[in-house]
Amino acid sequence: MASVLITGASRGFELALLAAASAGRVLVVQLDVTDEVSVRKAAADVETQLDGKGLDILINNAGICQYVSDGVKSMDNLAESLTINVLGVHYVTQAFLPLLQRGSLKKVANITISLASITLARASHDVPAPAYKISKSALHALTVQYALDHEKDGFAFVAIAPGWTKTDLGGGDIADLTPEQGAKASLNILFRPNGEINGQFPKVLVPGWEHATGRNIYDGTMVPWL
Repeated sequence: MASVLITGASRGFELALLAAASAGRVLVVQLDVTDEVSVRKAAADVETQLDGKGLDILINNAGICQYVSDGVKSMDNLAESLTINVLGVHYVTQAFLPLLQRGSLKKVANITISLASITLARASHDVPAPAYKISKSALHALTVQYALDHEKDGFAFVAIAPGWTKTDLGGGDIADLTPEQGAKASLNILFRPNGEINGQFPKVLVPGWEHATGRNIYDGTMVPWL
């Protein structure tokens, strides 16, 4: 059975209930992605729980999305967004990399959004979250750097956008996909061969959404990084 660490699981997952019902398969680890001491302690705790085994999959899911009222000139949250969405991912990946190197799957998924593509910026300009978009664009650059550094070791570092999902951070009931649809489609990407997805940013593929009209089309094609 593969071992998986998911950050940012304190919201939306009902984690305590899931852990209680899992017969020991789900464990909760305290972790603040912005605090390097907390991250290193979490890595040590996970290493103890794995009892000599490596970590197979890391999903960097923790993130923040904040909105502004009057365009980019009113943005006062860029530092916080960069700290959580970029530095936090780096701190966690850096700390858990030794465990991932000992794992059998060597997969790292950085959860992102296609709105952060500079190429698609005009199409998403109506979404008033510039700090979120800027920080996720920086996350794409971080993903590529890790992918290039560790492709020789058989890793896959991949950016995955689960789609507009019905979650608190997403769009609630007005969004496109259920959390289950977004999660299943994301895992379908993550479990492809590492060489296929390393350094890539593919859209999720969701049946019935391949030929949708409008901004959100989930057809499995590549999203432009920039």
